[in-house]
Amino acid sequence: MKAWLFPTNAGWVAAACSPAGLTNLTLPLDSKSECARLLLDIVAKNGCVNQPPGRESELHHLGQALDEYYAGRRDTLNFAVDWSIFTPFQRDILQVVKEIPYGTLLTYGQVAAMAGHPRAARAAGGALRTNRVPLVIPCHRVVQSDGNPGGFDGQPWIKTGLLALEGLKIGPDGRYSLRRWQYCV
Repeated sequence: MKAWLFPTNAGWVAAACSPAGLTNLTLPLDSKSECARLLLDIVAKNGCVNQPPGRESELHHLGQALDEYYAGRRDTLNFAVDWSIFTPFQRDILQVVKEIPYGTLLTYGQVAAMAGHPRAARAAGGALRTNRVPLVIPCHRVVQSDGNPGGFDGQPWIKTGLLALEGLKIGPDGRYSLRRWQYCV
């Protein structure tokens, strides 16, 4: 695994990848030192080896792509993910989530059903908590069945901010309207 720390127009980001693809991506942080500490934690947990062949250019483009996403000029972050870091159930759920289009919402129940686990809405939420590659696997596009955004690791303002960036506004009751979202993968 190789790890990087780089600035974007939204803050400092840490990323790591294996020869198969991304294994970690942080959401932007204001402080370079805070991001560096997080990167050290990632490396300590996963180890760090020489640059994976063919990934240097891709990771350079990741910073540029994140800049464009946060500036509203990019709606896809199509980067390879190392799926081996997830359990089979997590992979099922996260692969569905990776395909949710920009500006679209699905519920945990819809994601579970689309992944072939129709009775596993709560477990789908658990799988989303294991997502180590946010934005590339856009777990912020999944909400509760009543339109509540959900916890987002105790930072729901980040989720609502990302959804606002994608043109989705939360209602005065603190929920998203799900009536118009009829999407199938």
